[in-house]
Amino acid sequence: MAPLPPQVPPAHITPQPKRSGIHLQVNGKPYLHAGDPDMPLLWWLRDYLQLTGTKYACGIGACGACSVLIDGEPAHACLTPMQTLAGRKVTTVEGLALADGSPGVLQQAWIDEDAILCGYCQTGQLIAAHALLQRHPQPSEAELDTLPNLCRCGSYPRIRKAILRAARARAGKPENPA
Repeated sequence: MAPLPPQVPPAHITPQPKRSGIHLQVNGKPYLHAGDPDMPLLWWLRDYLQLTGTKYACGIGACGACSVLIDGEPAHACLTPMQTLAGRKVTTVEGLALADGSPGVLQQAWIDEDAILCGYCQTGQLIAAHALLQRHPQPSEAELDTLPNLCRCGSYPRIRKAILRAARARAGKPENPA
C-alpha cells in the first residue's frame, strides 16, 4: 500500500454557525426542527420522528387523541405549532414506557384492566391520566371526572379502573380485588 501524501491544513477555516431552527426535546432526546415553524407538532411527531402513538382525530383540540405533555402539562399536538416549542420538553405516549421499552406502571394498568376497546383514543387517554396522577397521586372520583378526553367506545369505566390501579401500584398498595 502506498503512503498517503502529507495533510496540509487550509489557510483558514471559516466556522459555520449553529444550524438554525427550533431546538426541543422529545422523550428525553434532543431534536432540531428546521422546517416550517407553523407546522403542527402532531405532524412533526408522526411524519418526521415516526412516533405514531400520537393520533390525529378531530383536528380542533376537542377530543384529546393527539394529547402530549409539554413541559409536563397536557397539550393538543394538533393545535401546537412548532414555533412555540423552542427549548421545551415534549413527552409522547412512547415516552411513558420504561427505559427498556416495557410498559410503564400506567400502561401496564391499562393492559391489566383491558381499558382498550378500539384503542384509537387510548394514547391521549394515557397522557391525560399520567398528567392527572402527577397532580393527584391518589385521585378522587371528582378528580377522575375532570379528565377531558373523549372515548367513542365508552371505555370510561375501564379507564377509571386502570388509573386507580396505577395509583395503587405507584403507592405500593396491594391490588383491590373488586
